[in-house]
Amino acid sequence: MNTEYPSLTTALHQHIVQAIASADGWIGFDRFMALALYTPGLGYYANDSTKFGLLPQSGSDFVTAPELSPLFGQTLAVQVAEALERTGTHEVWEFGAGSGALALQLLDTLGAAVQRYTIVDLSGSLRARQQTLLAAHEDKVRWIDALPEQFEGVIVGNEVLDAMPVQLLARHGGAQEGVWHERGVALGDDGSFIWADQPTALRPPLEIEGPHDYLSEIHPQAEAFIHTLGDRLTRGAAFFIDYGFGESEYYHPQRYMGTVMCHRAHRSDDNPLVDVGLKDITAHVNFTAMALAAQDQALPEGMGWNVLGYTTQAHFLINCGLAARLDQQPLAQRAQAAKLIMEHEMGELFKVLALCKGQPWDAIGFTRGDRTHRL
Repeated sequence: MNTEYPSLTTALHQHIVQAIASADGWIGFDRFMALALYTPGLGYYANDSTKFGLLPQSGSDFVTAPELSPLFGQTLAVQVAEALERTGTHEVWEFGAGSGALALQLLDTLGAAVQRYTIVDLSGSLRARQQTLLAAHEDKVRWIDALPEQFEGVIVGNEVLDAMPVQLLARHGGAQEGVWHERGVALGDDGSFIWADQPTALRPPLEIEGPHDYLSEIHPQAEAFIHTLGDRLTRGAAFFIDYGFGESEYYHPQRYMGTVMCHRAHRSDDNPLVDVGLKDITAHVNFTAMALAAQDQALPEGMGWNVLGYTTQAHFLINCGLAARLDQQPLAQRAQAAKLIMEHEMGELFKVLALCKGQPWDAIGFTRGDRTHRL
């Protein structure tokens, strides 16, 4: 057992043990991931650890684009401002606002274009940090725990979809005779968490060719999230920025080990069953599934989502004017901000998916390099 936060890890471990016991000795990985990340007061996003920051010396575990450079939010604001104007709305809704850095950058840049900024975040400790950082905008910012039945505005989600629990599917054997299982979590003889597979009728959305074992994820919770937003947003747009792929790349035969990763002290590992509550657990986003979920709305004609665009973060930020902003920066800040668009940093792996209610327009962030046709 980790000794850095002994009471936290012991309590969370016991909480998950009880959940497994009450489920006849096995829970799906999605349930385990939800408990590890979001158990009130104990889960990774619900406890007081630092999480966000540039360097491990700060006690942080990873850096997101807004912490990397304020140019991220300032440039994203160009697209948000256009979306507010095009949709005739005046409110920004941010999901999973982290340290509050992105909210601050957007509020400082958007000015009077945004009349209210609503943060939807389940973490009480992060909310306290956000309130401190956003004190200068306290007249505009509010926090809510649950969505209203109807709302309007522009939604922003930076690295929020990757933190939603996923189900793991494991194929034992090749494409012809292999058997699919759902991979979940059970208890070992020593009380530790161990992997355990159960046969399932669930399948990935694509057939996986090849004679080898295969592990991947499906994203029902993220898809349900997109559905809920579509049901309740009456007017507006949404921009989701995250690491991931389109479906054909996500379920490529060579990507046979899945994408679940953990992050702690700016190092990554692929074992979410240890140090539970002390590190982030994520999975890459299947952007095709998100787009299909958006368009699969049982709503009256014209009331569902439309896909506004899909591209890499590099193309999106360059389209929104990042290059001109970079030229105005001192060398050190310019080098840091350049990581936002470098191919081997965030530029290619991170994608931007944009959705809108009503008639799509030629959004500035997708004027060049749009990949909607590849979803």
